[in-house]
Amino acid sequence: MGKTLAQKVFESHVVDKPFGEAWVLRLDRVFCHEITTPVAINDLAARGMDTVYDPSKIKAVIDHVTPAKDSKTAEQGRVLRQWAERQGIKDFFDIGKNGVCHALFPEKGFVRPGFTVIMGDSHTCTHGAFGAFAAGVGTTDLEVGILKGVCAFQYPGTIRFEIDGKLPAGVTPKDVILSIIKKVGVNGATNKVMEFAGSAVDAMSMEGRMTLCNMAIEAGGTSGVCMPDSVTVDYLWPFIGPDGDKSYANKEEALVDFLKWHSDPDAEYDEVHRINAASLVPVTTFGFKPDQVKTVKEMAGTKVDQVYIGSCTNGRIEDLRQAAAVLKGKTVAHGVRGIVSPATPAIYQQALKEGIIQVFMDAGFCVTNPTCGACLGMSNGVLADGEVCASTTNRNFFGRMGKGGTVHLMSPASAAATAIAGTITEA
Repeated sequence: MGKTLAQKVFESHVVDKPFGEAWVLRLDRVFCHEITTPVAINDLAARGMDTVYDPSKIKAVIDHVTPAKDSKTAEQGRVLRQWAERQGIKDFFDIGKNGVCHALFPEKGFVRPGFTVIMGDSHTCTHGAFGAFAAGVGTTDLEVGILKGVCAFQYPGTIRFEIDGKLPAGVTPKDVILSIIKKVGVNGATNKVMEFAGSAVDAMSMEGRMTLCNMAIEAGGTSGVCMPDSVTVDYLWPFIGPDGDKSYANKEEALVDFLKWHSDPDAEYDEVHRINAASLVPVTTFGFKPDQVKTVKEMAGTKVDQVYIGSCTNGRIEDLRQAAAVLKGKTVAHGVRGIVSPATPAIYQQALKEGIIQVFMDAGFCVTNPTCGACLGMSNGVLADGEVCASTTNRNFFGRMGKGGTVHLMSPASAAATAIAGTITEA
């Protein structure tokens, strides 16, 4: 019987199978940020275990409150900063070089097909877009990962989503994943890997695939994965080719190697969902769960106080281009605050070069530094009680972006159109 991508990764990384379906896996990467990692750092130090398994495989960033907004967040940053220095972690991205972790780390070439990745962050599933098994973990698992380079997981079942056909104009990967979450529900993929395949996925950029995988957790998925292909090779080529670590002599060789991670044609799945891409339309959330989804047309006219474009879901250059195309020559509606946060310094620089930042500023948007802050109501875009935000982020829990605030999740194009209208509307 054939194997799924996730099963192939598990079987190539297994260190121990202590009981039942528990598999202890060797880790290729442990990612860290200043919100969850300091707790693990301080606990390890208190136990006399202030060390790391391999400083070259640990990557760290300050990305949620940047720069620090108060003494507490300054201390969180200092703990991570001093730990990185103490442990010789060279890939530490401090203020000025930092960005949203799930955009910055792929941009640096830290994720490869077949890798195992953990982080104390639920949206670590983003990195499965490269054909990796990537999962968010709690503090104890993060501590073990930092210390020993291993993590225990349940042997994965996989749900396959075959998305075939061409996406209609105006329909983005964000609309695709929201539609899938509506279909299966917030618990529909609990403890499963969500495998995204089909001609519509093949046609997506790496940015689009990362958007799909980013929200796997919102359906309960442990990880989301895409099959690595020539698109993956092109994205990683600066890091794996002759100008990088020389892993491959040419792209053809890299592609052949990447294909070994593809799920076998006779692999067994827990479920298979087939979706006609041509049937999809722009959508947005209502209520306070990611599976509460309606078409943008159904939600048209809903007033908003703020529009936020950014995050690990939709803060990449492709996303900013989509929004800028809608905003060009227009202005934000009276009474609406527009905020955009390019996800990394490189994305910010590219947006400057292309004139995208100018478009946002001319439209009346506030352009902030790369940060995760607004997404979880920590900084740079927090809502007041009763306020409503159209957002390109990934969670619409009640109060997620500020106590008493409401969030409607949507694509960058829909968010830009909503900023202009002052109410939810199609681009």
